[in-house]
Amino acid sequence: MSHGYESGRLDLPFVGHCTFGKRPIATDWDKIDADVAVLGIPYDMGTQYRSGARFGPRAIREASTLFSFGHGGAYDHEDDVTYLPLDKVRIVDAGDADIVHTDTAKSHANAERAVRKILDRGAMPVVLGGDHAVNIPCIRAFSGHGPIHIVQIDAHLDFVDVRHGVREGHGNPMRRAAEQSHVSGLTQIGIRNVSSTAREGYEDARARGSTILSVRQARRLGAQGVLEKIPQGARYYVTIDIDGFDPSIAPGTGTPSHGGFLYYEVMEILQGLVKRGTVVGVDLVEVAPAYDPSGITGFLGAQVLLNFIGYIFEARRSKDQAR
Repeated sequence: MSHGYESGRLDLPFVGHCTFGKRPIATDWDKIDADVAVLGIPYDMGTQYRSGARFGPRAIREASTLFSFGHGGAYDHEDDVTYLPLDKVRIVDAGDADIVHTDTAKSHANAERAVRKILDRGAMPVVLGGDHAVNIPCIRAFSGHGPIHIVQIDAHLDFVDVRHGVREGHGNPMRRAAEQSHVSGLTQIGIRNVSSTAREGYEDARARGSTILSVRQARRLGAQGVLEKIPQGARYYVTIDIDGFDPSIAPGTGTPSHGGFLYYEVMEILQGLVKRGTVVGVDLVEVAPAYDPSGITGFLGAQVLLNFIGYIFEARRSKDQAR
């Protein structure tokens, strides 16, 4: 196999433009021609405690350059699979939705428009947050592209209805999602300890058909047991709050919660999920690099996304071959 680094520029991670995985730029959203479009939504005005996730998309993009060497893909010796072959999975960086400071409605409208453009072009949106409120316009953008079942990895339930008039903060997205007619259900994994949602929020979520699992419950079930709680054959939208991971490996977030997942606990669920149904959209939110001088949270976000995208498109390839 020929590798890109054997000729031309070596193009090390610290050289050149800092796009996601050093993939091509596609900021004319009406002309996107790709399998995946990565979009930043650098909005963090929905935070209740520590802000800073507006810099999450930049941190994840910069970290992603580590995984951008000019190989013909990413070979995994455990799976004996080359993920993300450059000639088979076309990924572009669509830049960022425009954010208007202090104007949640305008910022969310801009984000929704951007995701709709990506969907209209037939690409899968992969969104870099921003705080978890950015999920609200992302899910709205899927109206007309449903139904979708939401799989959430998170420390917090995020099912608050209204608090002091706030309906679209980072404690509200799963409640807003459950209200959408194109959302068929939710599976909420990793929810633990002191939560952002009161008891009635849990009762409301379950009444609306949500399945809620803590980290300890997920560990007792194992990855396969967790997957069996998720409807089979559905179209999945996966939202990953980086605080679903333990702060020992993801300190750079606004609301860290101890007792979280380790890397492979989440990746085994995600790798199984792609075989159970079809993933149609992803967001990864709440990376706040200012709280992590080492930068490992950004690296975690980039690695999770690149591996997950690889799993998604390998599963699609395998399903196509089986037909």
